[in-house]
Parts: sequence; C-alpha cells; structure tokens
Amino acid sequence: MADFFEIDFLDVEAKSSGDAICIRYEVAGQRYIHVVDGGFQSTGEAVVKHINAFYDSPARIEHVVATHNDGDHAVGLQNVLETYNVGALWMLRPWVYAEELLPRFKNYTNAGNLRSALRKAYSNLAALEDIAVRRGITIYEPFQGSVIGAFRVMAPTRKRFLDLVVDSDKTPVAVDEGALSLLARALTGIAQKAAALVSAAWGAEYFPAGETSNENEMSVVQYAYLSGFKIMLTGDTGRSGLREVIEYAPLAGLSLPGIDRFQVPHHGGRHNVSSELLDQILGKKLDQQGSPAKFSAFISSAKADEDHPRKSVVRAVIHRGGMVYTTESTSIRTQGGFAPQRSWGPAVPAAYPEEQES
Repeated sequence: MADFFEIDFLDVEAKSSGDAICIRYEVAGQRYIHVVDGGFQSTGEAVVKHINAFYDSPARIEHVVATHNDGDHAVGLQNVLETYNVGALWMLRPWVYAEELLPRFKNYTNAGNLRSALRKAYSNLAALEDIAVRRGITIYEPFQGSVIGAFRVMAPTRKRFLDLVVDSDKTPVAVDEGALSLLARALTGIAQKAAALVSAAWGAEYFPAGETSNENEMSVVQYAYLSGFKIMLTGDTGRSGLREVIEYAPLAGLSLPGIDRFQVPHHGGRHNVSSELLDQILGKKLDQQGSPAKFSAFISSAKADEDHPRKSVVRAVIHRGGMVYTTESTSIRTQGGFAPQRSWGPAVPAAYPEEQES
C-alpha cells in the first residue's frame, strides 16, 4: 500500500454558497476518512451518497469537523452523524464556556441561563451536540495546536475564540458594548454590499477595510502535509484567523509561503483576505500573467450566488501563481500520491477576471 490523499470539494448548489468537504487519505497502510462541514440540510444526503460511492461505503468515519455554526457549513453534518459510526466530532461550542464568560455579559448572573442563551444562538452546533450525545460520539475542542488525524488546527486560539463569542452580534449584549458599536457594525454590513466593478491591470488589487463576521472568524483552520503536499483548509476564517495561522506556522512545522492546496476562505469573500496576508501564505505576486502555476486553490461557491467568489479574490490568488477552481455546478477532486483511479474528467480553472470590485 502506498500513501495518498484525495480531497473532494462538493458542489453545494443553492442560492447561497456552502461548504462540504470529504477527505480520504492513507498513511503507513492505514486509511482514514475526514469530513469537514456538510453544507445545508439538503446537502447532507449528497455527502453521504458521495462517501458511499467513492470511499467504498464505509461503516466508520474517523473525524468529522464542524468549522463553525453557519447553516451552510454545519447543518448537513447531521446526516453524516446519523449515518456512520463516527470516531470523533470536532467543534467549538460557546455554551461550554458559559461559567467562564458569565462576568462578561451584563444581563446574566446565572451560568445556566447564559448557557441556554448561547445554545439557542448557536443552534446548528447545538443540534450536532444533541446527535453526538445520543449516539455516543465523543466531542473534542479544535483549538490551535489540536491534532485531528493527519491535520493540525492552526486557528483559532482559545482566547480569541472566547473574545469572538463575547463580541458577536449573535450573543447577548456584553458588558462593554453599547448601541453605538452595534450601529457601526450595521453600517459596516451595508458598506460591504456596495461594490461596483472596475477594469484593472494585472497585479492591481483592492480589498476594503471592513472585516468579516465574528462567526466566520470562529472557523477552524486545518493544515496537513500529505504525500509531499502542504494542504490548508480555512472554512470561513477572516484576516484575524489568517494572522494566527501565520504566527503559529513555525510551531506547526510549516514554512510559509508555499501552500500547495489552498481553500480560499468564505467562498472567495474579499473581507476575509488581504494582499499582505496572501503574500505571506501563498507568496508574492508574479511579475506577469501567464507564468507557470505554483499551486491549486479551491473556492466553494454556488453558481446561483452572485456575490461569491469576488473577482478581486480570484485575481489575487492568480497573481500569486494559483490555479483557481470553483464548485459552481460541479464537485472538484484534488489528490496526491497513489490515489485510487476515478472517472472524473479534468477540472477547468477559472479565467483571470479583467475587472474587480471597487
């Protein structure tokens, strides 16, 4: 038996984009299945069918990872947990830390009440917890440094995660938060939607100052070195999460830049990355268009989703030598080593956009 990996970015075709990633790999003669997110409720059945069809109808899945609470990532995993013997469920549950967080919420004096409020606010993860408890599946915390099979968690740290919970729009009002900051967030959300396309020369990049949501920043980022390839799966993480990845990389044995297989965060959202961060993770911009590709990048985006991926993001990845592949109406497989044969045809990379959002 020879080592290999295969990563399938499944087509989550809906009005908005979603993530559903199935992974199978072999190391030292042992095969493992690792599922990262499951898309929407309607996607869960497709994930199960895919695993049965291409991973030999396994009875067991070693690891299931819910990167964060959003319904386009977490809900489809219910079907996976109900169908298979799952070795471990990895997810971060805000309510587990209710007692520790209690002093930071001004409207709560009882940890039990805060716990209930947080479970309600993060109901998609709570539903996964209920299934796991009923089926006897062990739940683990995927904080930075955790090892999930061949993968290592690069972000978030425990401290940043708890800060994100306190500052989130989904949670009860924190002690130090007022109406002014809530208004500012609302205005930021409106500003993020206003973008016109403008022509841009090769290498020109523009990313607005607004940040992605706290929920996206809670995403679990994973890294693995398999069959000679550096692989990074980012969920919906934002700039803060990517900074944590960069800072932690030396401790994880990861030399940056130089990722070979890169999941572009948040369906190609432009509030999740920046030119500086992409330089540090993927490398500097190439001098000219048409240079040989250096790595592959994958964007989980639906064809019906007019907002994703952003052209500015696709451009920026191509500037650094990336071949960009999207899941618009198609699932994509990337593999390394001696991966099993499959009859899928070659994936077609995205064309270089001559325009970007202003």
